[in-house]
Amino acid sequence: MLERKITSILKEWKNEEKKPCLLIRGARQVGKTFIIDDFAKKNYENYIYINFELTPEYKNIFDGNLDITTLIMKLEVTFPNINIVPKKTILFLDEIQSCPNARTALKSFALDGRIDVISSGSLLGLYYKEVTSYPVGYERVIDLYPLDFEEFLWGMGIKKETINYAKNCFENIQSIDEYIMKQLAEQFKMYILVGGMPNVVNEYAKTKSLSKVLILQKAIVENYLLDVVKFAETSNKQKIINTFNSIPIQLSKKNKKFLFSEIKEDEENVGERKYASSIEWLKDAGIINFCYNLSEPALPLISNIRLNCFKIYMRDTGLLVSMLEEGTQKAILNDDLYINQGALLENVCASEIATRHSKLMYFERKSTLEIDFILNIDGKATAIEVKSGKNKQAKSLKSIIQNYRTVTRYIKLENNCNIYKDEESIEHYPLFMIMFI
Repeated sequence: MLERKITSILKEWKNEEKKPCLLIRGARQVGKTFIIDDFAKKNYENYIYINFELTPEYKNIFDGNLDITTLIMKLEVTFPNINIVPKKTILFLDEIQSCPNARTALKSFALDGRIDVISSGSLLGLYYKEVTSYPVGYERVIDLYPLDFEEFLWGMGIKKETINYAKNCFENIQSIDEYIMKQLAEQFKMYILVGGMPNVVNEYAKTKSLSKVLILQKAIVENYLLDVVKFAETSNKQKIINTFNSIPIQLSKKNKKFLFSEIKEDEENVGERKYASSIEWLKDAGIINFCYNLSEPALPLISNIRLNCFKIYMRDTGLLVSMLEEGTQKAILNDDLYINQGALLENVCASEIATRHSKLMYFERKSTLEIDFILNIDGKATAIEVKSGKNKQAKSLKSIIQNYRTVTRYIKLENNCNIYKDEESIEHYPLFMIMFI
């Protein structure tokens, strides 16, 4: 079974005295149901599971009064074989987006405190108008992403001691053992190909077959498109599909800024007004990450975000690989990490950063200077440049150093590079150490 970091968060939540209900949100097939179900079975004596899509008749429990006395009586009648014992009972409301009243009822459960409640859902934004009253202050939302690289390494059997050794080298800017570096670099290359969708990672761990991996990835992409057909408003279905299909094309440009005009070449009046809602749909579904351009690389970064200028990355890089042309897997295996103008490498770095930072941001000035990512790390505006091709020069970083004193830390991630800090204070790390940033 794959180990996930969110499990430790769930255990900490369980031990809180007065706690809110949890809402775990994320794209379909990122492992929400499996993780919560496993946690509930291992940590509670009494467990009630409701899936509102598989058993829609249970939506009736949340019709009418939502006071805690009524809710508990309804649960006891519906599940007579389960004893509702305070502090020893958990209720898991799966696919809660299909029952807006259950979302409203979370406040009653949190105020009462006898039953621990975890809910999960995808496409939650589609149903926001149907929720009569949000449980503000009584619901803690946690985003679940595909496996990050560290979780992938655990799944491949890499010892935590080895990862901690690499992390120590990163934090102290000291060289890492060459053999360990090469082994971790090889795993990072495979992570680009496989991605972090749990079923895909499990298949690769068992079979090491990239052909089987690709079949599973294509099936997930197809299921995402079927969700569009099933759940999106009729007027928006084709726009969402067009937007989704344009992502690999947009990322394969040298300048990866998302352009509405490139969503569909043979369509007139392509613009933000027409397609903005389709992008928001994909974001709400947990399929994509936004990376916003900054007007200036200065703290506080969020005050300099340009909301109308952004890049879009796939949340799972393995799925992006499956959307590209045949031969992409082979090129990556042959160490061509700059394939498609470095789209895959940028995408995997964006995915890693998104699991630990609230927003992805980059800086570009007049198409002559571009920093892949700008982050606030320990109160320092930090410029991060990702290099995968033969050109190892850091022109943009050097330009930042010379012209933007608001940026005070500089990181360069490179292929086949050990750790060091150069005379211009640029920190150099191997690519896989994005997992420590």
